[in-house]
Amino acid sequence: MPQTATPDVGAHDLGTLADLVSIPGGSFRMGSDDHYPEERPSHRVTVDPFWIERTPVTNEMFRRFAVETGYVTFAERLPDPAMYPGAKKELLHPGSLVFARPSGPVDQRDFHNWWKYVLGADWRHPRGPNSLIKGRDQHPVVHVAYEDAAAYAAWAGRDLPTEAEWEFAAPGRISRPTDSTAPRRSRVFRPTATASTT
Repeated sequence: MPQTATPDVGAHDLGTLADLVSIPGGSFRMGSDDHYPEERPSHRVTVDPFWIERTPVTNEMFRRFAVETGYVTFAERLPDPAMYPGAKKELLHPGSLVFARPSGPVDQRDFHNWWKYVLGADWRHPRGPNSLIKGRDQHPVVHVAYEDAAAYAAWAGRDLPTEAEWEFAAPGRISRPTDSTAPRRSRVFRPTATASTT
């Protein structure tokens, strides 16, 4: 799709045109035949030109959304036991996975070796209930599920990138926007996955 309009920077003044980068579109190999089964098979994908925010959504930006809307993230909500048959009752409390650096080599087929479910871990408490994001306003928001990212993007007047757009943009195929030829709605980087290493 040709870029024909100035990008809409969003309904909530979250940035300016300078915060967006133009991705010209093109074709690339997506997936991998050498790694995770869900990445197979490697295949050729073409994406149309689009605009994307230069940086991930920050704690400051996500806080503004949460305060203005009263939004409660997936990690902050009490899990529905019907959605987790066989789950231990002590784990059916709000929380999220937190990266736990292994002390040495581990079996990479089992994510439990480096991700731990921590009760009370959420975007405001990235390592658990005794941690805070104070002083980390410009850090990427963490512990955000897809539905949380979609709610944020809708509030911001943006769209989430497709998986293909995200992968195409990630290697750095970017240039500063210098004209008014972008789609009306721009995309936002997905908030960072549920990891915190700090």
